[in-house]
Amino acid sequence: MKIVTTRLAADTDLDVIRIIYNQGIEDRNATLETETKDHAYMQEWFANHQGRYGVIVAEIEGMIAGWASLNQYSPRAAYDGVASLSIYIHRDFRGKGVGNHLLQAIEQLAVENDFYKIVLFTFPQNEMAQSLYRKNGYREVGIFHNQGKLDGTFIDIMAMEKCFV
Repeated sequence: MKIVTTRLAADTDLDVIRIIYNQGIEDRNATLETETKDHAYMQEWFANHQGRYGVIVAEIEGMIAGWASLNQYSPRAAYDGVASLSIYIHRDFRGKGVGNHLLQAIEQLAVENDFYKIVLFTFPQNEMAQSLYRKNGYREVGIFHNQGKLDGTFIDIMAMEKCFV
């Protein structure tokens, strides 16, 4: 197996991050987003993911294989210690352990930035993602039925969480 390394993302990574994100949008298995993102969108997104809400990339032999981000869960002060999580893996690297490396690195970043809890939202049928999260200590909180529409069809969303305290 090839060695996976993780690091904080740089603005020079944005084109590859965008490609991977757009794959997730096109594949309809990771997000309710339907419109692919352009470079300008990703620049603004990245500007909002500095400091506590960082972005991690995973590399294999110098190629970015995936990324993870901590996202603001809520602007309310009461939720300042809660982050939501996004993980996207390039199609060519799915099922090869990249997600596990990203999850461990983003959790470390979360703890270093005083987050005590991570929440995430996944499609109930995305068993590969759920397996990753469960083996890393996340628990299912519940299902939001008909949470959104994707291509005209209602989609359920599973909420999961992990507490660090």
